Amino acid sequence: MIAKIEGGVVAAQGFKATGLEVGIKAGHEGKKDMAMIYSDIPCKVAGTFTTNRVKAAPVKWDREIVNSFGTVKAVVINSGIANACTGEEGYGYCKDMAGKAGQMLNCDENEVLVASTGVIGKQLPMDKIKKGIEMLAGSLGSETSDATLAAEAIMTTDTHSKQIAFETEIGGKKVTVGGMCKGSGMIHINMCTMLCFITTDCQISHKMLQKALSETVEDTFNMVSVDGDTSTNDTVLLLSNGTAGNELIDEENADYYAFKELLGKVATYLARQIAGDGEGATALFEMKVINARSKEQAAKLSKAVVSSSLTKAAIYGHDANWGRILCAMGYSGADFEPEKVDLYFESKAGKIKVVENGIETGYSEEEATKILSENEVTAIADIKQGVMEATAWGCDLTYDYVKINADYRS
Repeated sequence: MIAKIEGGVVAAQGFKATGLEVGIKAGHEGKKDMAMIYSDIPCKVAGTFTTNRVKAAPVKWDREIVNSFGTVKAVVINSGIANACTGEEGYGYCKDMAGKAGQMLNCDENEVLVASTGVIGKQLPMDKIKKGIEMLAGSLGSETSDATLAAEAIMTTDTHSKQIAFETEIGGKKVTVGGMCKGSGMIHINMCTMLCFITTDCQISHKMLQKALSETVEDTFNMVSVDGDTSTNDTVLLLSNGTAGNELIDEENADYYAFKELLGKVATYLARQIAGDGEGATALFEMKVINARSKEQAAKLSKAVVSSSLTKAAIYGHDANWGRILCAMGYSGADFEPEKVDLYFESKAGKIKVVENGIETGYSEEEATKILSENEVTAIADIKQGVMEATAWGCDLTYDYVKINADYRS
């Protein structure tokens, strides 16, 4: 049985973390802006990265390390400056960050991953960064409070930190997966815009670790959209130090699927947190497509709906404008029969059927508005073509989204 526990990225055995302020975010004094995650034992690492052709320097650095099949011991993260579109100088700063961390943690620079988030096009203030790395290395801890400091330090326009941990038994041993992420704006499905760091004490091969992460990302983080913008810095890193003592998972067996389920719990929670905390958002918007012919068909339909600006605006207005949902499904590129679709709205205030076989049911607008006025709202489309389903997550589109992004740099 999977159980939720405290601890975030330090919940798994052997991991430490912390976060602090070094002054990277100009005009935002008092905001933490650097974090570090560290394992006493070398970790296998898996990663997924942005599909944007414009890739930030840290993405290039991390991708090389992940693809080398080497081990890592630490991750250093800064917020405020993205280190994207910064040329060779910016890439050199990644090497400098890793080298400084390696010096402080007594490991090789190739055992250090780096990540950045914030304004594109600015160079990192390396004097502050290096001082921050010294401070972080001397402040690492394994308490929940330490994980919270790290989760707070990676935030940009997020309104709250995002972290979680779950544990289960695999092969007679307790195995833990914990994670933290940031993401609020410039979020779109296709390695959605975010930074996410997941730690586990599961003993698993590099090949199976990467397989589990890649498959999980498709069903979770790649099913999120806030504003249709795919960033330059998208990164999900999964570190495994194997201290749980379970038998090595090196094939697709029962233990692998148990681990993947545990990883999925963490990723789903964090994906929902990102969607619900979209810039300016007042509601998490969940779209389920059920009874599809294939998972791919259901995913394509659900993604189109949560990405629709008109649908997102209707959710903000608590307006059961179901035509916008069917319209988005229609241009998704997925083949389905509109005349067979049943559509429902659901929240903790109740559930209402607004469309049956492609035609309005004569539902109560008052009841629909009540259901759509909650801070978590779900639309369910039954397309009656099979048994497969998929869920995508987004948020409403508000006036504040424009306000936040109109003066993001000032």
